[in-house]
Amino acid sequence: MSSANAFKYQKCPLKDALLTVLSEPAADTGDKVTVVGVGMVGMACAFSILSQGISSDVCLVDVMEDKLKVKFSPNTIILVVSNPVDILTYVAWKLSGLPKHRIIGSGTNLDTSRFRFLLSQKLGVAPSSVHGWIIGEHGDSSVAVWSGVNVAGVNLRELNPAIGTDKDPENWKQIHQDVIRAAYDVIKLKGYTSWAVGLSVASLTSSILKNSNNVHAVSTYIKGEQGLEFEVFLSLPAVLGSNGVTHIVKQQLTPSERCALKFSSALMAEVQSGINM
Repeated sequence: MSSANAFKYQKCPLKDALLTVLSEPAADTGDKVTVVGVGMVGMACAFSILSQGISSDVCLVDVMEDKLKVKFSPNTIILVVSNPVDILTYVAWKLSGLPKHRIIGSGTNLDTSRFRFLLSQKLGVAPSSVHGWIIGEHGDSSVAVWSGVNVAGVNLRELNPAIGTDKDPENWKQIHQDVIRAAYDVIKLKGYTSWAVGLSVASLTSSILKNSNNVHAVSTYIKGEQGLEFEVFLSLPAVLGSNGVTHIVKQQLTPSERCALKFSSALMAEVQSGINM
């Protein structure tokens, strides 16, 4: 083991305080990607993955039951994209028999990108310089983590304590509502969403195949995180590598943010209670 890798696996109290370990990071990776379902979204995902050079080995599968059986890919990672993505990620976990860290939903990865973009437009800086997260359900009960929004390490809530609340005279909270409404607007104008989803999925695929350990907002098993009690899949900032989700970042949420996240988890649990498998 190299000295760099030896340092990587040394005991680190700060790292333990920051991250919840779900699985050990992989040492290396393959690059085969199978897209199941080749409609508008499936083709957008395949095109984005190929055009960005993320993988040169892409398999397209559609309505062919035998090719979908896990036995052909025993060490696979399943990335669920179809909506309702959080519910379907839970179903995929239950049906597949795979470990929870190998079942991932695209979750609020795209919502988070839209959130940062809209923030950047209002602030007049590049989206890559704005840091903020949308967590919870990929849907109406999603949670904007206003307490963590920052630019160059400057926390916006320190400058405007009311940011993201009903008491904010600048109405920054509207940005979160615009994020939620974005997909509805696209569907109303175009009839479907595909390209933004495809680019988002390509980014997640790249992190997995390249074992890059990037942090993304993806739907993952969250029971026990942030005091959550339900066995559901919701989005939290998670480290992605060749083993799937390796760590979940322990965000320092405010009481109101944690309460909103609990509401989102309870909503998912209620929906799941009506599913027969």
